[in-house]
Amino acid sequence: MNSRILSVGVSGLLVLTSCQTNSKMSIKEMVQSSRDNYYQTVQPVAPTQADQTIAIDVNATAQTVKGFGTCFNELGWASLKILPEQTLKEIFAELYEPGKGANFNRARMSIGANDFSLDYYSCDDTNNDFELKDFSIERDKETLIPMMKYALSANPDIYWFASPWCPPRWMKRTKHYAERAVTQQMIDRMKQAADNANKKRGPKPGEEGGVSATSGFFSDGPLAFRMVPQQNDAKPNEEGSEGQTSFNMKPEYLDAYARYFGKFADAYKAEGIDIKMVMPQNEPNSAQPYPSCCWLSRDLNIFVGQYLGPEMAKRGVDVYFGTCERPDPAKIDTLLQDPESSKYVKGVGFQWAGKEALPTIYKNYSGIDLVESEQECGNGKNNWEGAMYSWDLQREYFDNGVTQYYYWNTSLFYERPSRWGWFQNSLITVNEEDKTWTFTPEYYELKHLSHFVMTGAKKLVLGGSYNEALGFVNPDGSIVLIIGNQTDVDANIVLQLGNESLNVTIPAGTLNTIVL
Repeated sequence: MNSRILSVGVSGLLVLTSCQTNSKMSIKEMVQSSRDNYYQTVQPVAPTQADQTIAIDVNATAQTVKGFGTCFNELGWASLKILPEQTLKEIFAELYEPGKGANFNRARMSIGANDFSLDYYSCDDTNNDFELKDFSIERDKETLIPMMKYALSANPDIYWFASPWCPPRWMKRTKHYAERAVTQQMIDRMKQAADNANKKRGPKPGEEGGVSATSGFFSDGPLAFRMVPQQNDAKPNEEGSEGQTSFNMKPEYLDAYARYFGKFADAYKAEGIDIKMVMPQNEPNSAQPYPSCCWLSRDLNIFVGQYLGPEMAKRGVDVYFGTCERPDPAKIDTLLQDPESSKYVKGVGFQWAGKEALPTIYKNYSGIDLVESEQECGNGKNNWEGAMYSWDLQREYFDNGVTQYYYWNTSLFYERPSRWGWFQNSLITVNEEDKTWTFTPEYYELKHLSHFVMTGAKKLVLGGSYNEALGFVNPDGSIVLIIGNQTDVDANIVLQLGNESLNVTIPAGTLNTIVL
């Protein structure tokens, strides 16, 4: 087994004072991460006095957790495939083998090119091929499916979810994969948007710069957004834009596109990859300088209700709406309130600024499954600040009803941007020169949840005065608390469960998982 996977080793065991309790309540396990030490088994410290509380009521529960996962893309496989086969087996066992490491049971893929593909492509680039005679996943068999099969060897029961970033370009009015042309004006607008984000919300303690509640972009400090846009296929006078639909809405295009989804599911099933769910479009309001496609909600409603929904129903594949990246719940209501589309839409996926629409949808639609479909992608620095920002996101999403949580890049080459110039974080980084690799802080941060929170766990509605925490009760009755402390002062906390309680210290600058 690779030493990087076993970094929890005995050398990291912190022997502290035993936890004192006035009841039978006890801590069975405590795992801790800090800036320089990740995922270390520790003995809990029991202070004699505690001034903050976390109240646990196993009957005060919310949504049922379905699981955690990551995403599969071409640049991920390009980085991993240079490693030895035995190493790959160990990595994917750590990621996907039930009960072993990250304990993932979900996975996302794109239908055709995404922003972390090697270049532009779709599954049918033959102009006006409405019969889809040239549909093919032969490229995926080289650039994606081998990666997926390593995951399947570790867990044959992965739940697969697929969505397109862009349809075949001949199905678009603009006839380009990218929606926005790379110009200096575009680069200046991106920088201004990041600067405005800093003004809108100030920095957290210890940060230079801040983050917008709607964009997630930093312009300074350890979370600074890094993108140097590269040449693409869009032209300045032929761009798509938010507020209009770039897809060709003629019936023959809509029908062909629905069948395109169907053929994709069929082709993957023939490869042993059973796609369980699709979403019609990744970020339908975002005109990006890489493969993307803007849709109005009213047009997505037509596509889902009249074409995609019926086509997927033939195969027993669920349709979720998403991925929603805007804070406007009305964009989602359009489909959920439509008598035709609502028959097919089983859930909604949220990412980036879409998380601001999540509370309203959670409140108004109790029967809809809610999904965090892509964790915000970071800046390629893979630092502790990025891991803590991820922890902040997870609290926000789980406190607002999500049942599934997906990380984005599984693996990337160290300090190499995407084909279109975006530096992003990943669970694994690979050094191309010496063919070494490592798990990143964000991997260990996510493992604090995914290893311990089982499928079927109930989200606990925690009480008390200490708020930087999540709680779950597993089907076996074990209670999992994930408790962070992003301040520079230790937090002494009373854990209260009915008439029982115990004190525990959460050291400054740490993330902790406690199993009761």
